[in-house]
Amino acid sequence: MKWSHWFCVAALAAANAQAPAPAAPDPQATLRYVHAAWDSLTRSVTDCQSLTDVKVAAVSVLYLPAGFATPPDVTAAEQRCHMKVAFLPRRIEKLADVRPEELPTPGLLYLPNPYVVPGGRFNEMYGWDSFFILLGLEADHREALAKGIVDNFLFEVEHYGAVLNANRTYYLTRSQPPFLTSMIRAVIEDPASFPSTPAGREQAHDWLEHAYMVAEKDYSTWTRPEHQAGRTGLTRYFDYGSGPVPEMADASTYYPDVIRALVEHPSAEGMAFLVKGSEHPNAAEAARLKVTSCDVRASVVCARAWFSGYRLSRDFYQGDRAMRESGFDTSDRFGPFSGATQHFAPVCLNSLLFRYERDLAHLAHLLALPQDARKWDRRANARAAAMQRYLWQSKQGVFADYDFVRNRPSGYAFITSLYPLWAGLATREQADKMEARLSVFERPGGLATSNTNTGLQWDEPYGWAPTNWIAVAGLDAMGFHTDALRIAGHFDATVDAGFAADGTIREKYNVEAGNAQVTVSAGYTQNVIGFGWTNAVYLKFKQLAERGAP
Repeated sequence: MKWSHWFCVAALAAANAQAPAPAAPDPQATLRYVHAAWDSLTRSVTDCQSLTDVKVAAVSVLYLPAGFATPPDVTAAEQRCHMKVAFLPRRIEKLADVRPEELPTPGLLYLPNPYVVPGGRFNEMYGWDSFFILLGLEADHREALAKGIVDNFLFEVEHYGAVLNANRTYYLTRSQPPFLTSMIRAVIEDPASFPSTPAGREQAHDWLEHAYMVAEKDYSTWTRPEHQAGRTGLTRYFDYGSGPVPEMADASTYYPDVIRALVEHPSAEGMAFLVKGSEHPNAAEAARLKVTSCDVRASVVCARAWFSGYRLSRDFYQGDRAMRESGFDTSDRFGPFSGATQHFAPVCLNSLLFRYERDLAHLAHLLALPQDARKWDRRANARAAAMQRYLWQSKQGVFADYDFVRNRPSGYAFITSLYPLWAGLATREQADKMEARLSVFERPGGLATSNTNTGLQWDEPYGWAPTNWIAVAGLDAMGFHTDALRIAGHFDATVDAGFAADGTIREKYNVEAGNAQVTVSAGYTQNVIGFGWTNAVYLKFKQLAERGAP
């Protein structure tokens, strides 16, 4: 058993022994919290609390795009919030055109509209969180706020090169799971997004035309050579930065903890992520480590990443960054601590891009662009063929991530194997086989992220709102209504139990125990309060329950 598992089991047992009996769950109380939480989680860049960033210790700086006219509300907030306003050094066309290390200090990136943050230390607008948040806003009839968030993402693509991990300068080198076209469709397909008048319909058409053009540019992020998964015709996660991520400065024990785990529990895969190195290297060794590991002179996080004569390899840091673009940080899905993420064509990303291509074809039809529609259909069909070739494992009845470096499928069971149901890619026969394997993930409180207990937050026994929603929505779309209703009900009951215990809604849940008692051994060890996507999925599951089986 892994060191992290032992730690997790012992700590969880102690916590359970001391925990008082919770109050009886009250779904109406949970709903009242959710309805009120949108306001407490809403930010704007001229709201002083938006500048707060516990992840890095830095002066409050708001960055505007190069050559951008300073908005009056920013000028007014400059003095009120005691912030510095600065400009990015040049126009950005794609990720990493401006690198974070070029800027004198990290800061917040300007966005024109209010947005909803996840909560806690995540005090900015996130790429994939926002899709689920958007669904909740639409369900709660907050259409103007929802549309403003999508407009913010269009602004990001136009001025910062892509949908970013989040609107902080240290995210200028990576994106997040691509949901932009799904967000565009959520807005344009909600009748309340635009006035139901001739002028409103014209406004909706103009907005869609612009959104379609920007989505095409965002899609190009995923077709760059660095994002290609070898010769498979599929796509991988990739971050254009190097070394440890700066946003882990407030969790500075993470990288030393990774090294300790790899050293104390050696495996061939884990040891490949290690290089020999001193705790305090001299100039010559620092120059060597800059090539083999990371730049100890330029990064405090890198300098601290040491244990017992070892440092992490350059390849590990590349995988670690790619893992963060995936949003699944951290699990053992792609090797120890997912340090080999960049070596895989993942089911989740390629399912999302298949859906993205299908969405663009649909939007092209709406805009009377038949040639464009055919182009996107061809791309979707090509991706589907590659996914069937490399990712579908017929004997196991599962879509599996594919290691294109070693030319073999992964054997690691992960909840994203269900994404093709939601994306509309799975055939009827494949869907039946996938549904038959639900027990791999289904637990009393919802769907666990994996069936491997590592002590890491994206592994068993933890379940998360976004992956539960995609799985449930996919099952429902494929006609497995009983499964969808059952899982949705169990997950909402888990949220209710957690809320009854302490009056909060959390980032993740223990779906084995059916509560919010989470003990993570390394990485993001907190169970953050908020929480945007949990609030949203709770509402969507309530809607599903009200609808019932067709």
